[in-house]
Amino acid sequence: MENASRALLMAASVLIGILILSLAVYLFVTFGASSAEVHKQIEVDKLNEFNTQFTIYDCKKVNIYDIITIANIATDNNIYYEMPKKVAATDGKDYYISVIFKELDDLGIHKSIYIEKGYNNNNNVVDYNEMISKSLENVDGSDTKKALKQYKCEVDISETTHRVYKITFTNI
Repeated sequence: MENASRALLMAASVLIGILILSLAVYLFVTFGASSAEVHKQIEVDKLNEFNTQFTIYDCKKVNIYDIITIANIATDNNIYYEMPKKVAATDGKDYYISVIFKELDDLGIHKSIYIEKGYNNNNNVVDYNEMISKSLENVDGSDTKKALKQYKCEVDISETTHRVYKITFTNI
């Protein structure tokens, strides 16, 4: 009888040990999944925060100062990710951001230049001062009706990376 009670105590302690180990494994898996979800949500929040820098201008009228701000943000992004210089607009499969400035020439045809500073141009330097001067040509301090040239902004988001990859400005 004494051996039988010891056997039952041993069996009970083994079962309790198995229950404790099972609970530990369950908690480990559950907390691991929760951690992965939190990490994924943090990445989504970072992506949304990054895209918002550009999407706040989408389908809105902007002036030359907004364009230069956006071009500088795009340039900083391209430098941060060490993206090689491109000779055409990006296709959205990497983290490169193209900023395209379309303006009517004397014949009424849109000419496009890429203005992410140091990228996509012949001189490797965009002269923002010249862009500002051109935009200010029609502004006269005595006439309050004349204002800075307005441009329409279009932002494209990549289906691959879900990041902004192209911003186009067209004069209105």
